[in-house]
Amino acid sequence: MRLSEDVPAAGDLSFRLRPLRYDDLARIAEIEHASFSTPWKEETFRGLLRRSDTDMVGAESEGRLVGYAITWTVTDQAELGNVAVAPEARGAGIGRALVEAVVDRIRRRGAKECFLEVRESNATAQALYRSMGFEEVGRRRAYYAAPVEDALVMRLLIPDST
Repeated sequence: MRLSEDVPAAGDLSFRLRPLRYDDLARIAEIEHASFSTPWKEETFRGLLRRSDTDMVGAESEGRLVGYAITWTVTDQAELGNVAVAPEARGAGIGRALVEAVVDRIRRRGAKECFLEVRESNATAQALYRSMGFEEVGRRRAYYAAPVEDALVMRLLIPDST
């Protein structure tokens, strides 16, 4: 999926994907706080925007950011660090489109595999990741706080695009 491409979504919602920008930081913080019990700080996102090994993709609907995904790549391995969709935009396929977009970006960077951690109780996210080819490869005990919970480690093997 190409950035800046309009994407039809479920229901009446349509959105386009684009790179995240510094002027998105306040909205990113809103979505982050609505999505996670231990949200990342705005300064974390600001630092990621400065990194050359990071891909940060946003979904915009009617001029408003409604979701984002963030990956970083080191040599041939990537990490899907964060995916979030605003509560009012969930269920429209935005999360899937964001993950597809960042996987395409890391493939072009030469990544051969992508890892992520997901809460053991987050069945919705796990189902999405599994449907996209991610497989459970490990567990991190008590990885999350508020509430304390294990993380499942998942991996996607990325086929060569050539």
